Amino acid sequence: MTRLSVNINKIATIRNARGGNVPDVKLAAVRCQAFGAAGITVHPRPDERHIRYSDVYDIRGVITTEFNIEGNPEDQFIKLVLEVVPDQVTLVPDAHDAITSNSGWDTRAHLSFLKDVIAMFHEKGIRTSIFTGTDPDIIEYAARTGTDRIELYTEPYATMYPQNRDAAVQPFVRAAEAARELGLGINAGHDLDLSNLAWLHSHIPWLMEVSIGHALISDALYFGLENTIQMYLRELQRS
Repeated sequence: MTRLSVNINKIATIRNARGGNVPDVKLAAVRCQAFGAAGITVHPRPDERHIRYSDVYDIRGVITTEFNIEGNPEDQFIKLVLEVVPDQVTLVPDAHDAITSNSGWDTRAHLSFLKDVIAMFHEKGIRTSIFTGTDPDIIEYAARTGTDRIELYTEPYATMYPQNRDAAVQPFVRAAEAARELGLGINAGHDLDLSNLAWLHSHIPWLMEVSIGHALISDALYFGLENTIQMYLRELQRS
């Protein structure tokens, strides 16, 4: 069964627009888990425009499923992860001015750096995942870093899906097969939603985890948080 990890960044974005603590991201994490999410994802950025570093420390104690922290492994992020000790850390090469994640790692160019960072996290017993595209060479070098998993960056799939869903999914199937042959676990995330999730999952049923935030939280405005999480879970089961 592919796990659904809910990214709660957008809940923090709404809170930050007004200040104070409404909506409460800690309560949101508790409720998402109670409503069926198998994990909680956060992606703190240096400017703290949504999830703050203090939020990550604050919600650690209420995570009863799986805690996934995403981010660019700069010094502050590494310190946070080593102190919080999540179940998984997902390494994402975000530029400081990126509105959202927009590319995977060049694992060949950053091989030595990624190996060192991953070894550091493994010493603390933290599972690692590297955000990647579908290039087989990139995936091969990801395996050389010693990472446990990759997370396929699925924005290109989501963009092409409305025009040609068969063409959209095929590079991701090939990438997932290559990763599996290399002994890597496979996660996926970015722009997955109720319209395209089942098709991806039906072609890559061995996905271990999907991390979904923006679309899921947006859908919750219309359908309610509990109902929305159940709708996403049904998409995973339907496929």
